Formats: sequence, C-alpha cells, structure tokens
Amino acid sequence: MTVPSVRGMKDILPPESARWAALEAAYLAVAARFGFREIRTPILERTELFARAVGESTDIVEKEMYSFTDRSGENLTMRPEGTAPVVRALLEHRAGLAEWPVRLCYTGPMFRHERPQKGRLRQFHQFGAELFGTDSPYADVEVLAFLSGFLAETGLSTVSLEINSLGDSACRPQYHRKLSAFLASREGRLCDDCRRRRVQNPLRVLDCKSDRCMEATAGAPSILESLCGDCRLHFESVEKALAAIGIPFSRNPRMVRGLDYYRRTTFEFVIPGMGAQNTVAAGGRYDGLAEMVGGKERIPAIGFAIGVERLLMLLEKGEGEGRAAEVFLVTSNARFLDEAFRWKMELIGRGVRAEMDYEGRSVKAQFRRADRSGAKAVVVFGDSEDARGAVGFRYMAAGSQEEITRDEAMRRLIRLTKEE
Repeated sequence: MTVPSVRGMKDILPPESARWAALEAAYLAVAARFGFREIRTPILERTELFARAVGESTDIVEKEMYSFTDRSGENLTMRPEGTAPVVRALLEHRAGLAEWPVRLCYTGPMFRHERPQKGRLRQFHQFGAELFGTDSPYADVEVLAFLSGFLAETGLSTVSLEINSLGDSACRPQYHRKLSAFLASREGRLCDDCRRRRVQNPLRVLDCKSDRCMEATAGAPSILESLCGDCRLHFESVEKALAAIGIPFSRNPRMVRGLDYYRRTTFEFVIPGMGAQNTVAAGGRYDGLAEMVGGKERIPAIGFAIGVERLLMLLEKGEGEGRAAEVFLVTSNARFLDEAFRWKMELIGRGVRAEMDYEGRSVKAQFRRADRSGAKAVVVFGDSEDARGAVGFRYMAAGSQEEITRDEAMRRLIRLTKEE
C-alpha cells in the first residue's frame, strides 16, 4: 500500500508547478523594483517567538501551531506566519543589513493545523514583505503601491483595497473600554470563542466570521472615532498619498487583525462578492513587534502577506495553461526523432519552450497533444517535406500549414519569445 501524503499537505505537480515558479519570479521582480531584498528564514523557530509575537490568546498559538519538544529539550514550532521570523532575523543580524530603512521580502511555506478547504491548507505558502525603520505614512503607501502593482501585473483586475487604522498605545485602550462595554451588552449573542475574546482582546471579536457574531456586532463603535490626533493625522496622510498616486481604496472600520502586534494602518486587498474568504492579501503596521520579541528599542515597521494558493486559485481562469510549450515538434516517423530532438535542445538553449513526442504516436495524436499544450507553432518533419529540404510550419491560431525551409522555420520560432 502506498503511503499517502499528510492531510492538508499538497504535492505541487507539473504543469501547476510551472505556474508557481512563474508567479514567484514575477513577485520577486516587482519587489526588486521597489528595493526589497529577499530573506530566507528557517522553517523551525523557538515556540516562544510566536507566543510573544502572535499572542498567546490567539487561535494560531492556542489551537493551530505545529509544535514539539526536540531531543535537546527545546520547544520548537514550524512557522505559522512569516513576519515574526523576519523580525527575529532583523534583530539577530541587524549590523549586516545596512542602514535604515531596511526592505525585506520572502516566499515560502507556513504551517497551521486548520480544517483543510479549497485554497486553505495546513501547509500553505505566502509571499511577504516587511519595511523597517520609518513610521512615515509614505512608507505605508510605498508598501501598498508595491502590493497593488504586483497584483495588477498578475492580471487580477477585480481586486479592491480596503484600509483602516487600529490606533496605537495612546488611543487603543480607550477604544477597548468602549468596545468591551458594547460587547458585554451582547454577550449572550456571541459564540463561545468570542465570549472569551471579549475579555482577553475585545478587538478580535470584530474579526469573527460567524454570522451570529457579525450580526451581534453590527452596531459596534468604530475605532476611527477614537483615534488620537497623531493616529488620525497618520491615517489621513496615508489616504491623501494613495489618492495622489491614483490607487483607489475604501475605508473598512470593522477590519482588525487576529495578530496582536498590529498598530495604525491595516489593509486588505479583496475580491468583492466572494464572501468570508474574499481576501487576497493583507497586512499592516506593527511598530511594537520588535520589542515584543526581545528587541531593546521600538522599530517602526509595516508589511504584508499574500496567500499563494488563494491567488493562484483566483488566477486559474485567466492564466494560460499552456506554459509548458511555445513550439511543438511533430515527427511523421522514427527517422526524424534525432533531428527533432536536436531542434528541441537548440530552441530551449535560445529561450524557446519546445516539446515533442518520444513515443512514436500518430501525427494526428501529436497534433492533439500540441493543441492541448497551448503551443503557438508546430513544426512537422515529414517525408515529402524532407525530400524538398523543408519542414511543415503551422501557426496554431491561423490553422493553415505551409512548407518552408529549415532555416526560415528556426528564425520564426526564435521570434516567438520576442512577441510575448
């Protein structure tokens, strides 16, 4: 009996793996344009890091982390999110990361023991970015512009930006008291988890996705009404800068964060009409996190994370499935296999994605495979064409085939990459 994969863990096979690689390359290219450099942190971290950073009362720490004690007696956790490890690395290697502001980006797997569902697995992947060293609202807008630009390059045209402010240590306690009083009057209408959250972290009740709690908190006071002067000015400056560079947005005063380290600006890019699972990317400012994980000073920071599985799922219908080949080489009999294979290797060396059939299938079957591959052009090596020193050449979109010299066929195929 074959040993199956672990529940909630997924193999990524071709051709899907090619889409993953292309998306990751596109993300890192946009990141580089904005001055973000890649960081790669370990999958395993000390459990204490996430208990401090994420918050001991969060579902992630209480219910979802993959934690264990190793043979040395250390408590270790497979990272459930990417920000805390990056902050830990920043504090540990600060001297080697140049002067402020420091811009870092990452890609990789995260792990949470959640109920597996479409677009949400126990091993899931994120693209993320963190900007450290400035509390300027322009830094917030730079990060939003980076994220907006990347999503636009993927072709995701229906996404919209929602923003909010969570205040800071000066004004949030007053809002907590106001929100707590409101929630106490509706305690009987809240779910069991939210009754507990109401005492430990009332802000997180607004993040509950159950219909029961959303209805109970519909009239909750807005945090935007409780912002202190500095937080209000910061939020207004973010909105003004977004408008100035033409990034549309809307306020969402109910948007909070399940993680305790967020302050001031918080944001989500969402797909309207998709219900509770409509978020493509999310993030915010977390100026106090460095101190929470043991840093000696406050380090202002803002960042985001993108769920890769969710993004690919949304792009599925718009993405071409034929990234495996631009050219398909068809052989009418076995004597042309050597030549076709030489063409394939030459085309690949010149940057053209080429494919052929090795198994001696019929010409008709090879054309069907070429069509399924999404190839733009097909070259046919046949007896009659070979007798005249030529090959058959078909642009698949046009559907008609002509006979041309081998040199002309190769020139046309090389031009394919320049037309993308």
